[in-house]
Amino acid sequence: MVRVDLARAGFVCSLFVLGACSIIPSSGPSSTDVRMGQTDTRSLPYAFVEITPKVVEILDKNEPRFYTAFTDRRGPHEIRFGIGDIINITLFEAGAGGLFIPQEAGVRPGNFITLPPQSVDSKGNIFVPYAGPLRAQGRTAAELQTAIVDRLKDRALDPQAIVSLADERASSVSVLGDGVGSLRFPLSESGDRVLDALARAGLKDPGFGLWVMLERQGRRQTVPFGALVYDPANNIYLRPHDTIYVYKQPETFLAFGATGHQGQIPFDDWRITLAEAAAKAGGLTDIQADPGSVFVYRGEPRKVAELLGVDCSPFTGPIIPIIYNLNLRDPAGYFLATKFEMRNKDVIYAANAASVETTKFLNFLRTVMATADDPIVYATNYYTLLNTMKGVGGVVVNTPAAIP
Repeated sequence: MVRVDLARAGFVCSLFVLGACSIIPSSGPSSTDVRMGQTDTRSLPYAFVEITPKVVEILDKNEPRFYTAFTDRRGPHEIRFGIGDIINITLFEAGAGGLFIPQEAGVRPGNFITLPPQSVDSKGNIFVPYAGPLRAQGRTAAELQTAIVDRLKDRALDPQAIVSLADERASSVSVLGDGVGSLRFPLSESGDRVLDALARAGLKDPGFGLWVMLERQGRRQTVPFGALVYDPANNIYLRPHDTIYVYKQPETFLAFGATGHQGQIPFDDWRITLAEAAAKAGGLTDIQADPGSVFVYRGEPRKVAELLGVDCSPFTGPIIPIIYNLNLRDPAGYFLATKFEMRNKDVIYAANAASVETTKFLNFLRTVMATADDPIVYATNYYTLLNTMKGVGGVVVNTPAAIP
């Protein structure tokens, strides 16, 4: 019978503990809950990844970059005519009396004529007298010169042609946004890189929190301005019809849990590591934090998640929610923290140590027991005072009744 009563008591205590855990104050989930994964089917699923040297290497190789998003690694682009370009054409003949040079051309400075500047029409053509319409769109100056000569060689005297671009309109790029004057300009034959375009647009404040977005043929990639400075490979050559948009958005991260202080914290630098971010958040609280349970919440592209070994089948959409775990109980963990790059809007959460949760539960239990005992104490004091006033001595002793 005693064993049955003990079993009942243990079961009741277990239920009490489980219920109490859900109502004890906490700044976030326990480290055990994070590692178990999302068990609530109504909530957002996530992947759990331990931060290792391999993980840091994969993330470093897959940082948002211009030179990986745009695979055209060629140097300065070759100028080719496009619709709207203004072209100058000069035609030469070997001597007077030909198609363009009259017999009495001895007083002329040379055996050539210059045609009026003309625009490449909407069909991509130009017109040359006695040669008719010629395809200019997509051709270089040398290719167009050859086409003109081929058309005229049976009619003119050993014709030659010089073609030049008077006004380049089809190979322009645009720069607009915060801190720059909206500008559209043609690319130079020597080539223009991203920073060249920003300089031409008059970028006034290349400071922290500046972002540069490059759009090319419907594809977009955004990098912080610092990425152009720290990694020159991002300073790629521009191509015709590229658009650069510049905007300001201070980079910040959020800190929660057992850190020195919580809230939104600015980077105040071109880039920072997890170690620097933890220091900005005041470090881990010595009497509260579990150094083995420092978590970073971040959304990663599906491709990167797959490289990290995440099973992406339960997830929909291109972004996979991932919780990274850094173990600072391992002395080498701090080296990893100095290599793990923070990204804009990352969330750092430092979980409480198990002893902290136990202490909270014991304090909660004491509070419940004290609350339950208060009526008994009050009644005892009342009857003691009442007997004293009546002149009756003695102490009231409460004997608990036996449990049936």
